[in-house]
Amino acid sequence: MITLTRRATVAGLTSLAAPAIARAADAKLTIPFFFPIAVAGPVTKIIDGYARDFHAAHPDIVIKPIYAGSYDDTIAKALTAFKSGNPPPLAMLGAIQVFTLIDQDAIIPFDSLATSAEDKAWMNGFFPAFLANGNVQGHTWSIPFQRSTPILYWNKAAFKASGLDPEKPPATWDQQAAMGKKLVTRSGTDVSRWGVEIPGSGGSYWLYQGLAIEAGQQLMNASGTETYFDRPGAIDALEYWVNLGRQGVSPKGVINWGATPNDFVAGRTAMMWTTTGNLSYVRKRATFDFGVAMLPADKHRGAPTGGANFHIFKTSSKAEQEAALMFTRWVTSPERCAAWSIATGYVATRPDAWATSTMTKYVAGFPQAAVARDQLKYALPELSTHANQQVTLPLNAALQAALAGSKTAKSALREAQANATRVLAPYRKA
Repeated sequence: MITLTRRATVAGLTSLAAPAIARAADAKLTIPFFFPIAVAGPVTKIIDGYARDFHAAHPDIVIKPIYAGSYDDTIAKALTAFKSGNPPPLAMLGAIQVFTLIDQDAIIPFDSLATSAEDKAWMNGFFPAFLANGNVQGHTWSIPFQRSTPILYWNKAAFKASGLDPEKPPATWDQQAAMGKKLVTRSGTDVSRWGVEIPGSGGSYWLYQGLAIEAGQQLMNASGTETYFDRPGAIDALEYWVNLGRQGVSPKGVINWGATPNDFVAGRTAMMWTTTGNLSYVRKRATFDFGVAMLPADKHRGAPTGGANFHIFKTSSKAEQEAALMFTRWVTSPERCAAWSIATGYVATRPDAWATSTMTKYVAGFPQAAVARDQLKYALPELSTHANQQVTLPLNAALQAALAGSKTAKSALREAQANATRVLAPYRKA
């Protein structure tokens, strides 16, 4: 028989109370853990290592990582397993999926399990910008871990060769366009280096949301029932993006997400917008000195948060839920958050992780790592609504149509807004 207590202290969490599991010596509780692999890097080895280390400290719990593909693949597989009656107790899912998961009655809020004063201190110890997507209806439905923001990367050698100060990246949209023009290298009609690349394939709304926030327009309300794609700031943001291609600063059309970091390290673009999750990739492969900066401002600085959070599934057993909480607390300790950030480039999600000696030493030698953390003061939650895919997929298509030149920014966004208004109407009535 498995029993749970809420009073023992887990190794590695010296100041926080956490659940411990008592059972017969030969009993083991296996916790399947769905995890998305979306950014290049040795992520599977890191997660496998965490699972082994946790099991070594807690021999009666086995964390079994299951690598489920992209964020979209992972949410689809997790919900399929839930509907079949065999959900994973724990899953790392896109933070934007919270409304979908709540509407499906698939998950439980962490604060329904983590109820002590120590638990609450732990839950409140994350950056508010990263908690925002998971804080819904007065509950904490998810815990941030694999989190990011988009940032600007720039090639200092290319800046110097183009007569620009290699230590001063663009701080505004106008500066980005002007510097980008100087950075383009042409031979006749052939371009060997572009000024800037903002990728538009895949989840193109994410980088677009950064532009919209900078233009003064958040794309949705906090309850996930309304979107604002056709507001003036939202239209200005897309027109600026399209004009970078028209002005020859960027390639025309839709730039591939996965190819952009490769273009940057190969010198085919002097600047790029991409996730902090590519920071380790660029650091290992770039043969030139590079910098990273907050996204350039229009009316003000701004960026969306991104990435994935821990979620606990509702129909798992009480023992599985408690073990899932136990692992979540263990892996989000300050030292492990710091180690995860250093190994991957994702942003350590707790302020106390940045105060560890490990992270302090790392930032001293690689100050680029702190840019995304500092940008959090300007960050807003990633676009998330009820019926999220029915809203975001048509928005992505609209953005790509504008970038490809088949629709104007205004008409494309009006169509996307009309779709979102229709899809979300039932939730506004609820």
